[in-house]
Amino acid sequence: MSNCIFCDIVNGNCDAAFVHRDDSVSVFMDIQPVNAGHMLIIPNTHAAFLADLEPNTGAKMFRVAQKMAEALRASGLKCEGVNLFLADGEAAMQEVFHVHLHVFPRFEGDGFGLTFADTYLTKPPWSELEGAAKMISTAIERSALADEDERQR
Repeated sequence: MSNCIFCDIVNGNCDAAFVHRDDSVSVFMDIQPVNAGHMLIIPNTHAAFLADLEPNTGAKMFRVAQKMAEALRASGLKCEGVNLFLADGEAAMQEVFHVHLHVFPRFEGDGFGLTFADTYLTKPPWSELEGAAKMISTAIERSALADEDERQR
């Protein structure tokens, strides 16, 4: 895709410090790391959002993330834990619209954290959780039906 920095990286048009490359995914160092060792795992084929990502490629990204987390712990870089972070959509803080999974080492006092709204401390009523579960389940069922209709065409 034109104007996609990650596609440019995959295609060799921009520099990157690669950690791993194969037919479906690439791993390279983030140029604005949370901590030393912060990597990005991307599909080699453009997919702006998770819904656009081929499922086997998404699964491959997480298998590679497991290996990268293991490598971080064995690398000698400061690493007491590992975060995986994937933002899907602008409201979720996605800045580059090519799916990418952050893998970064964590350690006590590294300054990274999440901020929660005051409402986070108040647990919702069970009926609200069940209602949300039903809405999501219904969406899954509709999607499964659409997938089945598509396969039958």
